[in-house]
Amino acid sequence: MATQFLRSAFTACVGAAAGAITATAVHRRALGELRSALDQHLAQIRAMQRETNLTTQQRQHWALLSKAIDDPDLAEVLDVYEGPPVSPRKRRQYLFANALYTNLVFYHRLGNVTEDEFIGHLRGSLQNPLMREYWARTTHHRDSLPPRSDEARLGRRADGLLGELEDAEEDWWVVEPPREPEAET
Repeated sequence: MATQFLRSAFTACVGAAAGAITATAVHRRALGELRSALDQHLAQIRAMQRETNLTTQQRQHWALLSKAIDDPDLAEVLDVYEGPPVSPRKRRQYLFANALYTNLVFYHRLGNVTEDEFIGHLRGSLQNPLMREYWARTTHHRDSLPPRSDEARLGRRADGLLGELEDAEEDWWVVEPPREPEAET
């Protein structure tokens, strides 16, 4: 009888242990799934915060440029173009060219246009002689960017595009999007 009781108790303990092990495995799997879902959610929140930050930065950039475009005294602060001094009128045009280009860069960073679409839009903007002049007079700005940055890479692609457009002045719309040249290290 005692042996029977011990067997029953042992069987009950083994069953309880097996149940506990199974429950632990199920809980671990559930925790793993929960952790994975949480990681995905946090990644989405980080991406939304990045987009919000970029949007806020773009608004601030436009607000500052608008003030400079409207007030020649403020615009003088931003007159850092290569070459001879520019007139207040030309400075406002350059500031607007900067706003157009920066808007396009932000649009690309947010994922609203692909890189090839970015180049397509820029190709249209570079048809304007003032935009090409602005681009030439701000080379030193782009040269100061970290070579591996997105903005430096886009600038190099734009430089390549401008070179191709100058070679194919009449049929600019036929030019293929230039590919990224190798970054200098």
